[in-house]
Amino acid sequence: MSDPHSKASPGESAASDVRPTNFLRQIIERDLDQGRYAGRHFAGSPGDAAHQAGGPLDAARIRTRFPPEPNGYLHVGHAKSIWLNFGLARDFGGVCHLRFDDTNPEKEEQEYVDAIIELVKWLGFDWRSDVNGAPVDHLFYASNYFEFMYRAAEALIGAGHAYVDEQSADAMKATRGDFNTPGTDSPFRSRTPAENLARFREMRDGKLADGAAVLRAKIDMASPNINLRDPALYRIKRATHHNTGDTWCIYPMYTYAHPIEDALEQITHSICTLEFEDQRPFYDWLLDTLCGLGLLAQPRPHQHEFARLNLTYVITSKRKLKQLVDEKHVDGWDDPRMPTLAGLRRRGYTPAAIQLFCERIGVTRDYSWIDYGTLEGALRDDLEGKAARAMTVIDPVKLKLVNWAEVFGSAAHIEPCHAPAHPHVPELGQREFGLGPELWIERDDYAETPPKGFFRLFPGNKVRLKYGVIVECVGSETGANGEPVVLAKVIPDTKSGTPGADAVKVKGTITWVGVHDGVPAELRIYDRLFTEAQPDAGGRDYLTVLNPGSKKVVQGFVEPSLAKAQPDDKFQFERHGYFVADRIDSKPGKLVFNRITSLKDSWGK
Repeated sequence: MSDPHSKASPGESAASDVRPTNFLRQIIERDLDQGRYAGRHFAGSPGDAAHQAGGPLDAARIRTRFPPEPNGYLHVGHAKSIWLNFGLARDFGGVCHLRFDDTNPEKEEQEYVDAIIELVKWLGFDWRSDVNGAPVDHLFYASNYFEFMYRAAEALIGAGHAYVDEQSADAMKATRGDFNTPGTDSPFRSRTPAENLARFREMRDGKLADGAAVLRAKIDMASPNINLRDPALYRIKRATHHNTGDTWCIYPMYTYAHPIEDALEQITHSICTLEFEDQRPFYDWLLDTLCGLGLLAQPRPHQHEFARLNLTYVITSKRKLKQLVDEKHVDGWDDPRMPTLAGLRRRGYTPAAIQLFCERIGVTRDYSWIDYGTLEGALRDDLEGKAARAMTVIDPVKLKLVNWAEVFGSAAHIEPCHAPAHPHVPELGQREFGLGPELWIERDDYAETPPKGFFRLFPGNKVRLKYGVIVECVGSETGANGEPVVLAKVIPDTKSGTPGADAVKVKGTITWVGVHDGVPAELRIYDRLFTEAQPDAGGRDYLTVLNPGSKKVVQGFVEPSLAKAQPDDKFQFERHGYFVADRIDSKPGKLVFNRITSLKDSWGK
């Protein structure tokens, strides 16, 4: 079944405009065909009085939202949710809101708000226009609805649907029961609405201590779904909020706030991961109850769940990621080994590659693990046709051409060489570099006593210097610094591109960089952060399986075409993989390159 509403996304590698369907697309198609939300009247602008009470917004066939909590940096799992929510809205002629679920002031910071905004933009998605492209800012904060949420709580109390519970946290936990035992009523559950309302206002006015009371919904303490056993709606918390300051000393619980936010913004399809499936009955109860009290209007939003992204060799718990940062196991939230979007961006991943990855893994309700190689494969497929080529030497040893002056008439001669910047993209032009009497080559391209099948440099063997000439190894010597110097002689008239290039047959070709024009560069070789595919499986301490070789910094040389590489410029270093000029540390005169990924997946072995 193809999706008739689909359109190609920016940066998508697929040639076809037809997108594979999934169960969420089928739900949206059904709702549109049935006219489920056709009765809505979307007009006005976000932020006006009508909107704050759940009134009209700009026209849209469907309305989704991406609702991060600003208590950490976005990670690769969020990328799937961003791609899904913004992509569905785009493909079905709707809009997607960016909303901050900022109901927990102790853990939220403006730094995280700013980073989330920046990285959603970087991924290629926008919330600043309506379906017709007119400028409308669909950026929202849960904290902007705190007044309405408070009024809704008073209405629930007045209707007998909520009460103030002053049990201790331990007592509340004990009376909640478990999966085999029903809960028992709180001794405060029988308070009258008037008593509860007075007490709730005392909570609001700061007359009760932190933790002294909570507002709970009055639903069913015997429900088999523990989430319906009178869940908490409000708690007392004296903490300065990044958006509202010290206006409030009570804050709504996330599970109470989130459905109200969806309704006020007239979200049609509230899409979340499967761990919220058990919360859906409360989501429905709350919205139905508030609609019945006249505070919200039908048709109300509906929640739909999909399987979260589980990627091997990665953890996506914000708490654990923060621990890695705080304990300095990594170099910050944007460390290229981190699965955060800031880390992936600095590592060199592209928005197109991440979107392609999301497209490939699809959307299901089945719990499964995605191999990290799938993400790297999407990156390779995106960069293969874009990244300019270059030669680099990561572990340099010197190669001295002993008959250089004899062949070229002067020890100072530099033989010009060139190569396409990309073999299949001629418009990228040519790279220019020089072949001289001394070159840098990889240390493992020479062996005094080679193993079987070794076709590179060893005494008596001939190889081609890529884009240059054929040389024959004659041995090695020790240089002034104690390092070995490989010795070879040039085979005349064998330069690539000349009539004699094929006169001598060789089995090996090696890359090189001229000593005279090679550019020094810091090369950061990154690998997977963990040695185990599921780092915290079975409750294991994930810190015990940190990969000690996940970062290696070496001093190498790159060809002169990279001398002016700008931050975020990406290249394929021939033989070594894809690299990016570090967006923070690299600058002309002090080049720093991060390895994004190898040329092929070696972990599968």
